[in-house]
Parts: sequence; structure tokens; C-alpha cells
Amino acid sequence: MLESFSNDSFAIVAWLALFPVTYLAHITEEYWAGGGYSKYLLTNYSVELSPQRFLLLQGFGLFLMALGIVLGILLRFPLTMMAMLSSIVLGNAMVHSVRSINGRGYTPGLFTAVLLWLPLGAISLLVVWPLTSAGKFALALGVGVATNCVVEVITMRSRKGGMKDEG
Repeated sequence: MLESFSNDSFAIVAWLALFPVTYLAHITEEYWAGGGYSKYLLTNYSVELSPQRFLLLQGFGLFLMALGIVLGILLRFPLTMMAMLSSIVLGNAMVHSVRSINGRGYTPGLFTAVLLWLPLGAISLLVVWPLTSAGKFALALGVGVATNCVVEVITMRSRKGGMKDEG
């Protein structure tokens, strides 16, 4: 069954399309739920990130995700791209989970992270693992971890007294 998945271009493209679709759901929850992620960051971490800037950054992230999928398909590394995206969404689900546990409460984006991204990322990695070389799989995981680290650094650099958000 896995071998047929790796040879079925339509199945791979359809599976990859789940990532931006679920990202849109995640952005929507982060923007509106619980007062919004911008308010959550300001209240809990003194991070100034206006809702407009939040949407701009999330839009850029969505663009990069779509670009990665297109390049992965065109340059013939869709399974490696799937592993990269899986690692990214799993990392984001972990960040939301840890923040919610530590804060003993809801963080905007938690539901889509846990209900959509945790299963999508885990299942995708389990599917891709036997179809990808160890080196490509490790690279993909590293890209996912690095991406989550970069996002956290950018977010935390917006703390009051640090980089100011003028938007």
C-alpha cells in the first residue's frame, strides 16, 4: 500500500494540499479565538505583535508553505517536502500544547494544532518514513525543528523593549 502511495502523484498532491488547508484553519483560530494570539502573546509574554502584523506574517508563512509544496512537486521531492511540513506542524502542535499546559489554560490555535496538525503531522511522518532515505528524513526533521525555532526567536524578539511593532 505504501509503495502505491509513493507512485500515485494525485494522492501525494492531495495529501500535501492538506497542509495549507489546515494552516488556514489554524490561522483563523489563532486570529479570533480566545481574544487572538496577538493578545495572548502580549498578556503572557509581553510580546507586541499587532493583529495586522500577525496576519501579514501568517500570510507569508502560508505563501512559503505553498511555494515549498509547488517546488517539492516540480523538483521531484514531494515526500521529503511532506516530511518537512509534517515536522513543522508537529513542532507547532507541541509549542501550543506546552504553552497551554504551562499556563494551565487555552492558547489560541491549540484546538487546530492538536486536532488537525498533531494527527496530520504524525500520520504523514509514519507514511513517509519507509519511503524516504534516512538522510532525507533526518534533513526534513531538522528543517522542521529549525523552522519552529526561527519562528519562536522572531516572536520572542518582539518583546516590549526589544524590536517594536509599528503596525
